[in-house]
Amino acid sequence: MKAHDSAIASRPIAVNTAGTLQAFGAVALFSLSFPATNWALRGFGPWSTVGLRGVLAALLAGVCLALSGARLPARRLWPGLLVVGAGCVVGFPVLTTLALQTSTTAHSAVVIGLLPLATAACAALRGRNGQPRRFWAAAGAGASVVVAFALLQHGGAPSRADLYLFGALLLCAAGYAEGGRLARELPGWQVIAWAVLAALPATALTTALTLPREPVHVTGHAVVGVLYLAGISQFGGFVLWYRGMAAIGVPRASQLQLAQPLLTLVWAALLLDEPIPAAAPVAALLVLASIAATQRTARRAPTAAPETALERSSLGVGRPGDQRVLR
Repeated sequence: MKAHDSAIASRPIAVNTAGTLQAFGAVALFSLSFPATNWALRGFGPWSTVGLRGVLAALLAGVCLALSGARLPARRLWPGLLVVGAGCVVGFPVLTTLALQTSTTAHSAVVIGLLPLATAACAALRGRNGQPRRFWAAAGAGASVVVAFALLQHGGAPSRADLYLFGALLLCAAGYAEGGRLARELPGWQVIAWAVLAALPATALTTALTLPREPVHVTGHAVVGVLYLAGISQFGGFVLWYRGMAAIGVPRASQLQLAQPLLTLVWAALLLDEPIPAAAPVAALLVLASIAATQRTARRAPTAAPETALERSSLGVGRPGDQRVLR
């Protein structure tokens, strides 16, 4: 019995470690989204960029769902999937793309650094992820560093681009929190797959209306940017992200994203030749300290049942039974 108990006790640790690695892997992939958007805007208009990334992501998601034999989600899950689609597939891409027309990649990335705190707040408002005061204090400290850094870089006052970005992070936070909840009932990759398909009418209409009207200059950078946004930022990255959230909980996973602005600053310098602000190293140390503090104080999310966790360990290609827990 003791050996059996020990094996059971060790399982949540393995799941949480894997979940942390998956969530951080997604953060690393997402950190390239703004540079990719910058590249895409060099060849396509802002609305065309948003529409194309959504349509291409939906095509990829549809192929994956068809190959896996996935069944339609239960009716009770569709309101949540629509929230994910509205926040992560439509709202966030639209507002951040509009912001990047007038704001630098580096500045935009730092403002979006508030996303972890907004995500944790949305999850807490849902009444499922109450956290201790020390968690909120650490998260608030990290968010304060991000705000101070953003204002320092923009003369102490928010711009129109900042307002776009604030709106984007609120919509995305709602989508993240809802997606993390749904990933406990659906395989994480199916959450974003069904969400991008739910948003397809909006993204397809946007593409059809704006692509003929906005200027198009097809370049290698523009094509790579759109393909990255569609395949990774809009779909592939979310596969890891929602699986990680399901394993370690929405608040704890969201705080890992405090590292995303710092990674994006590096990419902005390497790929876009944007200068790295002098305050970036100090901000990096403070944000990383905040991440460490939130990881220590966050309450662990309940782990999935062994059968469900096993089913979610892969994409489940060719296994329609992946959703039998819903039936």
